[in-house]
Amino acid sequence: MDKFTIKNMNLYYGKFHALKDVNLSMQENKITAFIGPSGCGKSTLLKSLNRMNDLVEGCKITGDIRLDNEDIYGNMDVNILRKRVGMVFQKANPFPMSVYDNIAYGPRTHGIRKKSELDEIVESSLRDAAIWDELKDRLKKSALGLSGGQQQRLCIARALAVKPEVLLMDEATSALDPISTGKIEELCLKLKDQYTIIMVTHNMQQALRIADYTAFFLLGEMIEYDKTDQIFSNPKEKKTEEYITGRFG
Repeated sequence: MDKFTIKNMNLYYGKFHALKDVNLSMQENKITAFIGPSGCGKSTLLKSLNRMNDLVEGCKITGDIRLDNEDIYGNMDVNILRKRVGMVFQKANPFPMSVYDNIAYGPRTHGIRKKSELDEIVESSLRDAAIWDELKDRLKKSALGLSGGQQQRLCIARALAVKPEVLLMDEATSALDPISTGKIEELCLKLKDQYTIIMVTHNMQQALRIADYTAFFLLGEMIEYDKTDQIFSNPKEKKTEEYITGRFG
């Protein structure tokens, strides 16, 4: 089933035409990867899915983006959209507070106040992010004291705490060492049972390892979109083939 559908989408920053006529359907409980060279529009598209681009001055979007067939740029409350569509950024950005308060922050803003409920959410979110055992004795300590890989898994747990349906990951492992990257990839494979994951990665091997579907972007256009193994073993477009065989990018 399609979770997100994008039709005839164009995005402009002032006069600059950053995304050109994108058409794409992303399936529920699958991992979809966006690949392509730097500056090709993949992060811009990802940020449009929870309206992060609303914060950018001069950004204009035309076309149609739907979540469960509901127009996200129509009457949808942006706070509700961002509860349904969580985001993990390239650089881990824990809040300067305890591990516990990082996770409880979202649920509290949505009105959950009972300690027993918050305790349960904190534990289940950290378990879902495969980091409970490492942090269960450090819940009161500052999140800023964690390693980079732990901080990123904490940020994933924080995104999961408000029970989203979709998790957007913007190069979420690019600043991490191979072991931490492997942990987050394993985590994504587990999480797709419960969530739809859409990720931007500059690491083609990562897309090949964990994504069900891959979209290749170049200069603001989506060149090709297919099952990942198809894109990597038998791409239809010459530009895709040149990119994945390392002839440019």
